[in-house]
Amino acid sequence: MSLRSTTRPILRTILSKNKTSRRLASTLDSPPVVLRLPQIDNRISSALKVSALVLGTSLFVAYYYDSRSAIHQYVVPPLMRATLDPEVTHRLAVRVLGSGFAPRDRGENEDILKCTIWDLEMPSPIGLAAGFDKDGEAIDGLFGLGFDWVEIGSVTPKAQKGNPKPRVFTLPDDNAMINRYGFPSQGHSLVLARLRSRRNSPSESGQVLAVNLGKNKSSPPDSIDDYLLGVRRFGSLPDVKVLVINVSSPNTPGLRGLQNRGMLEELLEGVCKERDALDLRGPKPKIVLKIAPDLDELAIQDVAEAVRESGVDGVIVSNTTIQRPKLLSASSNEIGGLSGPPLHSLSLKALKTLRAHLPANIPIIGCGGISTGADALDFARAGATSVQLYTSFGYTGVGTARRIKDELASELSKLNTTWSKVVDESIKTHAWVRPRGQQALDAGEREIRAMLDGLGKQMAVGDDLAALEDRDPDSPKGVGSVRIGLGLKLDSATARLAEQAEAALAARPHDENNALEHDQRGSLADSTGPLEKRRT
Repeated sequence: MSLRSTTRPILRTILSKNKTSRRLASTLDSPPVVLRLPQIDNRISSALKVSALVLGTSLFVAYYYDSRSAIHQYVVPPLMRATLDPEVTHRLAVRVLGSGFAPRDRGENEDILKCTIWDLEMPSPIGLAAGFDKDGEAIDGLFGLGFDWVEIGSVTPKAQKGNPKPRVFTLPDDNAMINRYGFPSQGHSLVLARLRSRRNSPSESGQVLAVNLGKNKSSPPDSIDDYLLGVRRFGSLPDVKVLVINVSSPNTPGLRGLQNRGMLEELLEGVCKERDALDLRGPKPKIVLKIAPDLDELAIQDVAEAVRESGVDGVIVSNTTIQRPKLLSASSNEIGGLSGPPLHSLSLKALKTLRAHLPANIPIIGCGGISTGADALDFARAGATSVQLYTSFGYTGVGTARRIKDELASELSKLNTTWSKVVDESIKTHAWVRPRGQQALDAGEREIRAMLDGLGKQMAVGDDLAALEDRDPDSPKGVGSVRIGLGLKLDSATARLAEQAEAALAARPHDENNALEHDQRGSLADSTGPLEKRRT
């Protein structure tokens, strides 16, 4: 028997003595009242859950799409290095950046970072070197990360696979990398089609697209035809502002031999003529040479003279190195080109040497071991107009360009200066200046070159006449008069050059005469030697 059934009759007896009590008693016979708390409508509950999900997703998306987010530097790159092969990581990064779902730079460029190279004005001097986006698959994604110069390639005329795998090695203890890719490329046709399909896409002001041109492994080592073809094809695209002639990769047999003076002169003159022959309505692309950091001082001087004489617009210093400075990582003995911080001092030294042999109107783009704003400033002080990076991008992720920009802006602010001022002062201090009187001598040298080229053609005619005379002694077109005429022209041109050289020497102080005379003799010998060789 329950307590409730026992107590109810007793309570009814007590309460039945008055009306109020009787009413209360009657309630005892009714079913018990259960008090219920008010319940939130299911629709409101669902709406709150959806709102929370949307808010959380939005915050995550905003976090993910901001390249400055810590996850992109401290989580994603180390995780990928620890779990994936370096080349797989590389390919995955290119795919993501080319998908349209990549993070973007949400920072603002400060005015003190503005950079002018030729007639191109960029928001900052920070660019991405060739080698990351080899086939132009992620151009807009890379611009979106804050790189103001994006260089794709190297691109070869025919598709090729490159060297056997494995061919990329990370050196985490040195924050460096060794690669021996060997120009893997989808070839001109596919890359051209990709660039043409991008032509109408929106492009922010100041973005510079460069194409790095390489040569096929199957091409003859001393052939320049692959480069001429690349200039002809990619130079016709209006979006392409710069064409880079890559003769400095250590991973293609014989390629670095094109840096030797004789072959380099022929190559640079050829690509510049090919560029000048392009039929374009707008500006023609700039031609830039990319050199190795392993050249000695004399070789760099030869490069500088070839650049000055050919009409090349600029030089990138430098590519990867085959040297092995003191390294800590186990993979340091792998064959290939070394990049990252160990390259910094080598590239800087080569750049300083080259800057001293190039005039101010030929800019140098610094590249090699740049991982901080201070590193970039080192190159500006050495005479670089802008800089490129690559390996640090692989180590610190998609926020690298923004981080280096902010660090560089901070460094410049401390010095109360701007990037352009640092560059201008450095170039004024270090750039090569044409000696007084040299201009007249150079004009005479160019005249001699033109004369010798013309004489070579006329001598070919003379040989034909000699052959005709041998076949027909009675022919009125004797060769003797032709040879006499050629000799007179050569004597006349040589005499004019000598007069101009004497005038140039007289215009200089006495203590500078010996040095200039030495330079003139060497220059004249260099100018006649290759032409005589070609003529024979």
